[in-house]
Parts: sequence; C-alpha cells; structure tokens
Amino acid sequence: MKKFITLSVCALLAASSLMAQEDPKPKKKKVVVDMSNRANDHLLLQFGYTAWAGKPDTINTGGFSKSINGYFMFDFPFKNNPNLSMAFGPGIASDHILFSETKVGIKDNVSELYFTDQSDTNHFKKTKLATVYLEAPVEFRYSAQPLTGKGLKFAVGVKVGMMLNAHTRNVKFESKADETITDYVMKESNKKFFNKTRLSGMARVGLGHISLFGSYQFTPLLKDGFGPVLRPFSIGITLSGL
Repeated sequence: MKKFITLSVCALLAASSLMAQEDPKPKKKKVVVDMSNRANDHLLLQFGYTAWAGKPDTINTGGFSKSINGYFMFDFPFKNNPNLSMAFGPGIASDHILFSETKVGIKDNVSELYFTDQSDTNHFKKTKLATVYLEAPVEFRYSAQPLTGKGLKFAVGVKVGMMLNAHTRNVKFESKADETITDYVMKESNKKFFNKTRLSGMARVGLGHISLFGSYQFTPLLKDGFGPVLRPFSIGITLSGL
C-alpha cells in the first residue's frame, strides 16, 4: 500500500511539472509610446538684451541694445528616452548695439574700427551698429512632458553663424550743445572689420512654450588687430511652438 501511495504522489508531481512547462507565465508586453504627435518646438523666436564682454570704458554705449533671433529646428527624440532629444536647423540672428554721441567708423579707410566720442563737437544723437548672421544651432533638449510640450524644458548647445550684413544707422545730427542741426538718418554698411564666422554657446530653461535664454560668443566680434576684443552676449525670452 505504501508503495502504491508513493508511486501515486510521484506521478502527480511529474504531471504537475509537465503542466507548468506547457503553460508558462505570459511575458509583459513592451509599452510603445506614440511620439508622432509630440510637441517638437520647431519654431523658436527670441528677443533679449545684448552687450559686449571686454568693452573698454572709452566706448559709449547707451540705451537698450537688443538681440532678435528666429530659428526653425528639426527635433529628433531618443528611442530609449522620449524626454531627451537632439535638435538642429537654420535661422537668422541679429544684434543691435546702441551708442550715444559716438561715431562708429565702419566706412573709414583705416586699419582699425574706431568708436570716437563726439560729445564735444557736432554729432549724431544716436547710432546703432547692427550685425546679422545666418546661423545653425544644435541643441541637446530635455522635456518633462514631451507628448504635450508642457512642463519643465531645458536645452543646451552651440550655434555656428556666418555674417550676412554689418551696418550703422545714425539719427538726428546735433551741435555740441545738443541742438538739432538737421533731422535725418544716415546709413553705412561695411563688413571688413568683422569676423565673418562666429561660434556661440547657448542655453534655455523654462515652462511650456516660454523660456529664458542666454548666449555667449566664443569668437571675437572683430578681426585680430582691427579693434578691441569684443565678445557679444545676450539674455532674454524665447517663444517656442509647432
């Protein structure tokens, strides 16, 4: 009887083992996130304050100097982490530096760009030096909510630019007593003093479609020996979408 019971128990255990092998636990299905309709932040519009690092005290800047930029970016999310992505694309960037009672000798036939204080003689009341670049930024991005485009966003990267134009705009010619002699605008254009390419670092942080940005130009604004070593930097607001 004992042998019969022992054999029966062994048979039941063997059958149970075979059933367990034939009916394995189902594997967990891999969750696939649909990123086709994610918020890509293709369009970036920037407006901010700009200035020159390394500017000597002899250069009389005045007023609100500004930076105005626009980019169209292509965004590529990481397959293993949709919160991260790389983005790049073309754009136009411009800096507008304002001066008070200063001549910017952009058309002078000299070997160096001079910023001459003319407060003790006849002068233009305001002068603006504008530089315009075709730029190609590359960004490493983080988005806390990549599907909706809301929440915390952060980006860091570099941008390479090629100068398209450099010009001055001079407004209202005055006497040394600041009395108007003639109210007219004089524009002058010349790129010979400037480096034609530039490399800048940039960073952005914000919530949703609004963020703060900062940029710093690593390469000098002017060619070696053509004036002081000036490096533009900007801080401001970015509006993103699409």
